Amino acid sequence: MQRELGMDLVQAGFLLASVQMAGMLLGLCIGLISEKIGLRRCILTGLGILSLASLIGSLFEHSALVLFGRMIEGCGFLMVVLPIPALIKRITDAARLSRVMGLWGCYMPAGAVLMLWAGAAWLAVGSWRTLWVVLGVLTAIFMILTFLLVPPDSQTQTRSAAQHTSAHRWTRLLRTTLRSGRVWLLALAFGVYAAQWAAVVGFMPTIYNQAQIAVGTAGLLTALIAAGNVVGNLGAGRCLHAGIPPHRLLQAGYLGMIACAIVAFGLTQSLVVQFVAILLFSIVGGLIPATLFFLSVTAAPSPETTSTSVGWVQQCSSLGQFVGPPVVASVVHALGGWQWAWVATVGFAVLGLIIAWRLSHLGLPNGR
Repeated sequence: MQRELGMDLVQAGFLLASVQMAGMLLGLCIGLISEKIGLRRCILTGLGILSLASLIGSLFEHSALVLFGRMIEGCGFLMVVLPIPALIKRITDAARLSRVMGLWGCYMPAGAVLMLWAGAAWLAVGSWRTLWVVLGVLTAIFMILTFLLVPPDSQTQTRSAAQHTSAHRWTRLLRTTLRSGRVWLLALAFGVYAAQWAAVVGFMPTIYNQAQIAVGTAGLLTALIAAGNVVGNLGAGRCLHAGIPPHRLLQAGYLGMIACAIVAFGLTQSLVVQFVAILLFSIVGGLIPATLFFLSVTAAPSPETTSTSVGWVQQCSSLGQFVGPPVVASVVHALGGWQWAWVATVGFAVLGLIIAWRLSHLGLPNGR
């Protein structure tokens, strides 16, 4: 794709980051929009935008148009993923909420695994354009299934939420959300987690390439690492349901990421040991997003601010994913090698531990 469109490395980097740019800028705004137009309607609109952007983007011949199309896709992506936690809360029994949110937390790593495996296999025999067409068609199918299976907004929207949206009191929703110290802490916790996970997993193919590992093998190993995060997310849902305090799960996740990063980058030169350490890094790290998604919907200042709270958390997550890789790369470049990558990741994790300690004093809801 990079060669076909005549893109240099910087442009290719912007292509990868363009979806996160939409998240950094529009998360809170789309949270407001979802409360205004309805959660189900927002999801359907987002799926429609994603489908059309993929289908039309497959026809573009100029890199600038592809970048623009990716940003439009980013908006559609946000319109899908931001309302879903709030919708899950409204249609799920409280006793099952922690487990369901653990399952929802798997969407990002599961998607990464799917594209690393199935996407790579497709590109081995086809083109990126046909892949985008296939993804556009699949998204349209999911849009139809959502329309048929998800209850209408009139059945799930609370009366107070309807009053908020009908009165156009967006300023009040924003003020309530952004004045909540708990929402800020959850958003920052997600940001520092996303920064280190995106950096480590994102740079693994580069590390394997430098070690002269075959491209196919490198993709398989990276997919296994991403799959480990799914295990952690599901485990967090079970732990929350069992009554383990959320701040304990956050502390365990950040401490585990610290230990694994030091082993992987600072204490070994064995690729086997490094792979195992990064796999464990991804698994224990998976405790964090599922816990934070659960807290985002249960610890929001009010039921009407669930979508805006999730939007702000997602906005900071996107910021972390955008900032993390260049920070780690800068540290590696300045200190002289990947053996120093742990310095940056541990710095992010220590910030996460401080935030988890602060959250422990705020009376967080339990998963039971």
